[in-house]
Amino acid sequence: FSGYESSDFYYTGFGVSQDIPGPGKLRLQELEAERDAEYARRRYEAAERGVEERVKETYFELFFHAKTLAILDRNQDDLKLIQQIAETKYRLGQGLQQDLIKAQLQTTEILKEHAMHHQEEDQEQLELKQILGRDPDSPNIDIGDIEVTHLQIDSSRVAQLAASGSPDLAADRAMEARSAEALKLAHQGYWPDFTVGYTYQKTGPGFRDYYMLNLGAKIPLYFWQKQTPAIEQAALEAEAARNQTRTTQLQVSSAAESSLVAMRTAERIMSIYRDGLIPQAETSEASAMSAYRVGKVDFQTLLSSVLDLQN
Repeated sequence: FSGYESSDFYYTGFGVSQDIPGPGKLRLQELEAERDAEYARRRYEAAERGVEERVKETYFELFFHAKTLAILDRNQDDLKLIQQIAETKYRLGQGLQQDLIKAQLQTTEILKEHAMHHQEEDQEQLELKQILGRDPDSPNIDIGDIEVTHLQIDSSRVAQLAASGSPDLAADRAMEARSAEALKLAHQGYWPDFTVGYTYQKTGPGFRDYYMLNLGAKIPLYFWQKQTPAIEQAALEAEAARNQTRTTQLQVSSAAESSLVAMRTAERIMSIYRDGLIPQAETSEASAMSAYRVGKVDFQTLLSSVLDLQN
């Protein structure tokens, strides 16, 4: 402030100004921002569900490997018993050496499958630890039993739940609404924005202080170069968002229906295995085992029944 009291040409000014959007623009900008936030939230929910789905799928794979290894152990015990029987019959001159070699070969084949499933199990454990944020050297995650869930629901209810519960579809709907607001805002670009300002100037000793109130308007004089192309772009983006929503809705509905059909088919197949194929294969193996001991069936029939039960 040196020379402030001695110079008539010295002044110090302080001012503030505020831009005021045209009528309706601020509200449209607020709605557009809310749609952006809704879209981001829905995408976050979709990412969460994706992680949850990966955890479940990996857990089911580990359950499958655990059960498969248990089945292989059981069949390995059966093959060892068959191998002992074949060896005894061969020593007594009642069997062929080829039968003994086949039993040994099949036992070795199970050892190979056992090693492959152990390798896949270790890989699945590492993947599950990675998803859960655990150290790779941490103890393996215990895998418990899984019970079958019977889905009591019809196709129409599945379609309703898919339409209301899909985060991907909700995100596309939010983007569609956001594009509609953006189109309205682009139309508002033809209207001017306003500016209001206030300035105070402290002058030298020979003059009075100044006070100024400023009012301004930003008029889109060249609207055909900016506003009109912006409306065309916003209209195309809104149409693309509507088409994307319809596409996602069809995909979600189709995926839900396909999953329902797959689950019902899986239930029927499990019922066939549980109530038909497995008991029949167990009976066939027991019968073949007894018959082979007394020489009523050949070794190939016995081995076939054991492999049928394993499969």
